[in-house]
Amino acid sequence: MRTTWGSATDRGLTRAANEDALLANPPVFLVADGMGGVAGGAEASRVAVEEFARLTGQATATADEIHTCFRRTADRLAAELAGTRAGTTVAGVAVASVGTSAYWLVFNIGDSRVYRWSGGILDQITVDHSVVQELVERGELATDLAETHPDRHVITRVLGTSGVPEPDYWMIPAGEHDRLLICTDGLSRELRADVVVRGLRENSSPQDAASWLVSRAIAAGGRDNVTVVVVDAASDADEMGGTDTSQRAPMAPPPVGTREAGAATSGPGETNEEEVGR
Repeated sequence: MRTTWGSATDRGLTRAANEDALLANPPVFLVADGMGGVAGGAEASRVAVEEFARLTGQATATADEIHTCFRRTADRLAAELAGTRAGTTVAGVAVASVGTSAYWLVFNIGDSRVYRWSGGILDQITVDHSVVQELVERGELATDLAETHPDRHVITRVLGTSGVPEPDYWMIPAGEHDRLLICTDGLSRELRADVVVRGLRENSSPQDAASWLVSRAIAAGGRDNVTVVVVDAASDADEMGGTDTSQRAPMAPPPVGTREAGAATSGPGETNEEEVGR
């Protein structure tokens, strides 16, 4: 199974600078939404990307390795941004393998998101770490009211300068025609799910899809920085080019959540290619 990917980011129409950052380099794809002021937020997201980029060049990654990147980021933020309230969300996916089977290892902390679009279904894999999400889960707030709630921007977990990071993990069997969407809330808060689906469906290139989604978020208001990474999987039967350079290794991850394929929920870069285990 091959992967291709594309990415796009924009500071939006109201922010003075772009505090988002992204990594799109196998086996890890992620977005980071910095917070705590222009300088602190941009620095926090940059540090996160630098630490996760240590895995670049591997064929796969394990949950242990991903968690180490979270810890290293937290340690650097505590040392380099001590005395500030700077922090960052992180959401992403790593190519993983169990035996000879390929998996998506999805991870997040904060309210940036990972979706999977497969078989015509848009599935939000990650769960926001936010006040509003907690209200929804307790049955105190209807889902359709969440996007307009006054506390919708208040997050309950962040990768910052104090405390131990508490990311969530999911292991998802990789499907031949999966499309993964990784985005900051500058996208998810601007575009309805049907618009997101349209962008993923109508743009065959992951780069075109990422650029289309960012441009639509800007057109819809652009009230925040917006960053998108789109990752495609394809079988050898698809003519997408590339050479099989994959390696396989057994995984020994920390406890992770599991999700079955097809569970529906509501809710610039250059296109590249890389091989993953099959």
